Amino acid sequence: MRLTSTTTADSVLSQLQRLGERQATLQRQVATGQRIHQPGDDPAAAGRIITARMERGAISQFSRNAAAALEYSKTSYSALEQFKKLSDRASELSVLGAGAIGTEAMSAYAAEVNQLIEQAASVGNTRFHSDYVFGGTAVADSPYTLTRDTAGRITSATYAGDTGRIAIPLGEEATLQPTPDSATNAGMADMMNNFVALRDALEAGDTSALSALRPNLDQAEDLLVGALSEHGAIQLRIEVAQTQQNARLQEIDRQISAEADADLPEVIVRLNQTTQAYEAALSSSSNIFRLSLLDYLR
Repeated sequence: MRLTSTTTADSVLSQLQRLGERQATLQRQVATGQRIHQPGDDPAAAGRIITARMERGAISQFSRNAAAALEYSKTSYSALEQFKKLSDRASELSVLGAGAIGTEAMSAYAAEVNQLIEQAASVGNTRFHSDYVFGGTAVADSPYTLTRDTAGRITSATYAGDTGRIAIPLGEEATLQPTPDSATNAGMADMMNNFVALRDALEAGDTSALSALRPNLDQAEDLLVGALSEHGAIQLRIEVAQTQQNARLQEIDRQISAEADADLPEVIVRLNQTTQAYEAALSSSSNIFRLSLLDYLR
């Protein structure tokens, strides 16, 4: 049985086309380093890559959340440390005032406490970017309402924030609150009011009032120590989350690479083999197409 020249030509051309497409695919893999150019190259692997990339996107967002939460917490921690220094100095001045001899020394201590009050009010308005950190979830408005006398001195402070707390997701089922709680926020207003009472007692030379203030100053100290400890734990938790997120991102990248990346040594070998087969097919086809009808009739 003889094959017609048309059938032979179609077969040869089909073979050349397949080899050409294969050669083009391998050349693209060598050039890009990627095994998959279109989903049809490997539908199953393409599906796994899409799923992995979606997971990577979610983890990347959690990683950005963690970075923002850490900055929130660091800002809050720094402000609390400043409050702690002010509280420490106020406690020292209450002791010095109780033992002071003469109104001149008491007045000097009172003037320093007045500066502590102003500093405390300033620290209370600490912001992270444009958000007040001591206002709960009411981040757009100043968290403390200050009342001043005709001389411009602060005479009272009232907490004007809410009882909420900013919550930032660090994972599918993990949420963290990186700013102080409402008890701490309100406690800062109480601390400022204690400073006002301390200043007034020093100006009046009232040692009994100074002694009565000690428990309140100590209470503020305890509140600050507790808040600082909490934020230290919060920062540790964020850093652990970041370590876990980075590890997951690296593992997902490895999985995507294993699915998508071409094995270049193997691809180069296959490309050489395909190129040789293509060249051989071209040579054979040229010989076949030179045959005439008379050659088949012999």
